[in-house]
Amino acid sequence: MSEAYVELIGGKTVYRRPPPVNHELLVDRLHRLVTETLPLNSTLRLLPPRTELDLGGSSRLRPDLAVVRTVTEGTDQPPEAQLYLIAEVLLPGDHHVDTVVKKQLWADARLPRLWMVDPRYLNVEVYGCGEYGFTLLDILANHHALRDPHLPGLACPMSELFATI
Repeated sequence: MSEAYVELIGGKTVYRRPPPVNHELLVDRLHRLVTETLPLNSTLRLLPPRTELDLGGSSRLRPDLAVVRTVTEGTDQPPEAQLYLIAEVLLPGDHHVDTVVKKQLWADARLPRLWMVDPRYLNVEVYGCGEYGFTLLDILANHHALRDPHLPGLACPMSELFATI
């Protein structure tokens, strides 16, 4: 089991309990899948689990999985890392925080892609950022495969993602 951690959500300190073993197995599996499918010389980079991300001073979140994209505006500008993908693996007691509060913060940050991974129902909700916030792009369950346009080798069936969880 991993350790407890703290997030700052809308200016309020939120103490998160240590995630259970099954949660961490799923987080590790997601990290392995993304690592294995990152294209060579990609502008995408996977951050370690629960890397603290500052969303503008009043919120510092620690997602289970975060992928950033390196963007260069011009030849004279240093590269900048922008969030591309966040995955939150839901915990029963923290469901509201992850699915409502943090999802809104990610939408406000104009995150291009969000995966809400729900081990209770063995599904993944995939959101994309639209003109008015997040749009639910898909709900993956059963034999649907988790895919992403910027991770061309990723095609993991839900039965495989949630195996032995």
